[in-house]
Amino acid sequence: MNLISPAPEDSLEDGDLAGERLRVLVISQHFWPESFRINEVVESLRLEGCDVEVLSGQPNYPAGKVFGGYSAFNFGTEWHPSGYAIHRVPVVPRGGGGGTRRIFNYFSFVVLGGMLGPYLTRSKRYDVVFVYAISPILQGLVGAVFRHIKGAAHVIWVQDLWPESLEETGFIKNGWALAAVGRLTLFIYRRADLLLTQSRGFIEQIRLVVGDSVPIAYHPNPGDMLLGENVSHESSSLKLPAGFNVVFAGNLGTAQALETVLDAASFIHDSEIRIILVGSGSRSEWLRQQIERRRLTNVMLAGRFPPEVMPKIFEQSSALLVTLKRSSALSLTIPSKIPSYLAAGRPIIACIDGEAADIIREASAGITTPAEDPVRLADAITGLKNMSQESRDRMGKAGREYFNSHFAPAPLARELINHFRNALARHGRTRR
Repeated sequence: MNLISPAPEDSLEDGDLAGERLRVLVISQHFWPESFRINEVVESLRLEGCDVEVLSGQPNYPAGKVFGGYSAFNFGTEWHPSGYAIHRVPVVPRGGGGGTRRIFNYFSFVVLGGMLGPYLTRSKRYDVVFVYAISPILQGLVGAVFRHIKGAAHVIWVQDLWPESLEETGFIKNGWALAAVGRLTLFIYRRADLLLTQSRGFIEQIRLVVGDSVPIAYHPNPGDMLLGENVSHESSSLKLPAGFNVVFAGNLGTAQALETVLDAASFIHDSEIRIILVGSGSRSEWLRQQIERRRLTNVMLAGRFPPEVMPKIFEQSSALLVTLKRSSALSLTIPSKIPSYLAAGRPIIACIDGEAADIIREASAGITTPAEDPVRLADAITGLKNMSQESRDRMGKAGREYFNSHFAPAPLARELINHFRNALARHGRTRR
């Protein structure tokens, strides 16, 4: 079945600026039905009165195979069930996630998004082009094309630091190549009217690159809209066993320091404690092999589940786990799972450094340990299990309150709209 269909006539009128509905084009290589936080940001912006459309690739994350009903070589416009347009361009699927295939995947979206995106949106007018800049930052080049063609303000929401993240994950090791990526990153940043960062720690790092040429502001990732509300959730096919279940949810990749999780599990001898890994990623098969080789009966690979059932899984958990590798770049990052963990109202065990750990401590929402310290992580898990239920409930309640004050989707959507209007004002000045 082909989900791509012609778009109806554009009904938006010119002059829709300050004080009225903003016309926003979101550029994100990955989007619904793939599971990324930008999906909910779009819904929140629409609820706050924005007219939103999306430019994206053909969905193929995380398995690297194009989803059923789509084709890697197709392009056109489909309609989200909520009633907004998603303009799709062809991409080279990620495949098994190897370096060369991923490079082709990234560049195919940048090239074809810049070439075919303007054609797909040829009858459209936008006030703001909003780039959701998970790695790679190259997506900002597509935003720069739209800024030029559509005359729209260009806002980039930086989710990962480049080239730092490439160097520290080992994806690129050559110094000359890293320097070239740094120059390209500067080129992209300077073509924005506003840079937003998901972490306060990013601001100074980006300022060192761009100087005062582009405004920079902090805008965190919101939590899950469902987790932030008292609603009846869809039942989950995952039923956690009796006992003290520590749930890790999300990407199972290199940055998550999963060796630390397995090492910590080997130090835990309480038979009631289990670590449940919910998700998938580049290290899924490695984890499966390691769990079998080490005979870790207290670690369970649960697989990947759709976002709508995650609240029910969190509800069954005793605690929620987040881990990251020890690195200067990652210490500035706030994993997108943290707002959702806070909203879930369960105590958090965070084996991380830097700003993310500061948030858990500030919220009084759980226990933090240094990154890549399996002994301290094992002690934290055992210690939390041995606390009273009242103490754990107090942590969960504090986390939910912190979420409501700092990461709730609706207030953050209103803040984002204010950022858009500031970018529009600057864009108007720089084009005169």
